[in-house]
Amino acid sequence: MKYDVNKNGYYGSFGGAYIPEMLYPNIENLKKNYIKIINSPDFQKEFTELLRDYVGRPTPLYFAKRLSEYYNTNIYLKREDLNHTGAHKINNTIGQILLAKRLGKKRIIAETGAGQHGVATATVCALMGIECIVYMGETDMKRQAPNVARMKMLGAEVRPATCGNKTLKDATNEAIRDWINNPVNTHYIIGSVVGPHPYPDIVTMFQSIISYEMKIQMLQKTGKDSPDYIIACVGGGSNAIGAFYHYLENTKVNLIAVEASGLGVNSGKSAATLVLGKPGIIHGSKTILMQNDDGQITEPYSISAGLDYPGVGPIHAYLAETKRVNFKNATDSEAIKAAYQLTRIEGIIPALETAHALAILEKTKFKKNETIVINISGRGDKDMETYIKHLTI
Repeated sequence: MKYDVNKNGYYGSFGGAYIPEMLYPNIENLKKNYIKIINSPDFQKEFTELLRDYVGRPTPLYFAKRLSEYYNTNIYLKREDLNHTGAHKINNTIGQILLAKRLGKKRIIAETGAGQHGVATATVCALMGIECIVYMGETDMKRQAPNVARMKMLGAEVRPATCGNKTLKDATNEAIRDWINNPVNTHYIIGSVVGPHPYPDIVTMFQSIISYEMKIQMLQKTGKDSPDYIIACVGGGSNAIGAFYHYLENTKVNLIAVEASGLGVNSGKSAATLVLGKPGIIHGSKTILMQNDDGQITEPYSISAGLDYPGVGPIHAYLAETKRVNFKNATDSEAIKAAYQLTRIEGIIPALETAHALAILEKTKFKKNETIVINISGRGDKDMETYIKHLTI
């Protein structure tokens, strides 16, 4: 497919593997074996059974009747929030833990921002009886305390990242340092379509189940397998690529990815990477990232811990460059407003990350006969403390 990674690990000019020498054997081992392992019948059988019986897939494609009436169009919600652990992240961690087992790894590390990937990683490690260490920014640990508690209850060790902004970028830095120090027995379960090749491709493969199901469900519900629009939030970009993947070659489907603009794109407190960023290297791959004139990474900001990242996955940088995906952004206040609207119209409390995707409904004029699918990437239990601060009766 045109948008798949090439044999050198690039999407156009983005991607690659810019890694320390100590990690070269790990990455080479992954590159040589991941496709063969993932495509093997025994892997696919175990993966499919766990997605069905443990995760709870397929997730529903729900027609949001009252939300559709409000915006005078047809809105469907892909309910990734109904997955076990409450988000799309479990799709990837199930796949990667099975991959790690087949590679003979005995120890798992991960990074997390909002905590959903950390919870999903801790969950699959508990399921498989494997040691788990999750790195999380100290700032995020405070604002996502329920997820920290869940990880610890699941048996994971949660290690705080205390440098920089103490958020997702810094947690990723710490996880990579750990991997450098423990290259032989450790597998790093990266949570998004970021990092050195082949990680963006691995995560894309596991998350593409979202759009695979969507095509079947759209056909069942509407008589055609493609909507007019698919909308998803994007930080690193795993839920977005999952929702987009099987529609990338169908240019009749408009794909909208929504970044977090925080207090405003030009406020100095933003995570709108594709507006503010330029090409550079972060966490092992070439992509678009926020940086100053000297090439130093600038600190992102978002009310949403899962979107508080200074870059995007290399596949999204390529999709932006080729204009296949329309990248928009939403502020903190727009996301909060959209979250409360969904909650009070449909009785669904979304994650703060998802709320940024929902905010586009207010900012875009859709036609009455059009069909829009919004990927509800996670549920809002973890964000209740933030929501309550903004509660207006």
